[in-house]
Amino acid sequence: MKTSVEEIKKLREETQASIADCRKALEESKDYKGAIAWLRKHGIEKAEKKAERKTGAGLVGSYIHQNGKVGVLISILCETDFVARTDEFKNLAHEIAMQIAAMEPKNVEALLKQEYIRDNSRTIHDLIKEMISKFGENIVIKEFCRFEI
Repeated sequence: MKTSVEEIKKLREETQASIADCRKALEESKDYKGAIAWLRKHGIEKAEKKAERKTGAGLVGSYIHQNGKVGVLISILCETDFVARTDEFKNLAHEIAMQIAAMEPKNVEALLKQEYIRDNSRTIHDLIKEMISKFGENIVIKEFCRFEI
């Protein structure tokens, strides 16, 4: 597929992948959707290489449902405090906490296998792998607790 600057820019804005990865994805794919799939697969491969790295930083995220009767606390870890302080990492913790509030997983393993409530074509495991690829750091859900009245 012949790539243009506009296509690369559009793909980068949508996926947050590097310019080089966007260009390569577009060149190796037959269409735009194929490029997105290529980036997703490439990101998961990158994330798997980082899986053994230590996660010594992170944060405790929370979510309280609007009715005030369901709440979640989640401990999510990454490699550096720099990543843990980003809005995107904080948003990831919030999204996963909201997932836990809605879907009531029994443990972290069950959570990782669930379909993501905002996009049922991806699992929580896929979401985390995409963020690992984006941040360049390992990310681990250490534990969570769901409260309900």
